[in-house]
Amino acid sequence: QGQLVESGGGLVQPGGSLRLSCTGSRMITSVWNTYTMAWYRQAPGEQRELVATINGGGSTDYGDSVKGRFTISRDNARKRVFLQMNNLTPEDTAVYYCHGQSSTYGNRWGQGTQVTVSS
Repeated sequence: QGQLVESGGGLVQPGGSLRLSCTGSRMITSVWNTYTMAWYRQAPGEQRELVATINGGGSTDYGDSVKGRFTISRDNARKRVFLQMNNLTPEDTAVYYCHGQSSTYGNRWGQGTQVTVSS
């Protein structure tokens, strides 16, 4: 059924931007399209937090802490989901995880990518 592979994390200064990507590796398109995709994050000592979701039709939802700053999108042809993060603050520092949920194929988690916002 494939796996989810994230990329794009790193170190950025406050006020900067990063774009995370998640690819459905070895996943056929018809399977990918059944997944509602999401980004979660987990800071040290904190619970995992839902950041944003996007369903197969492109409808999106965001956590209150990122509304107006982050944008989730997906490219079904390339089996990718993106998280554009703007105006980053130190409070956005966390490991970011890609997640897929399908009523047919179950749940998938990526391995996580570190985002650090610091001057």
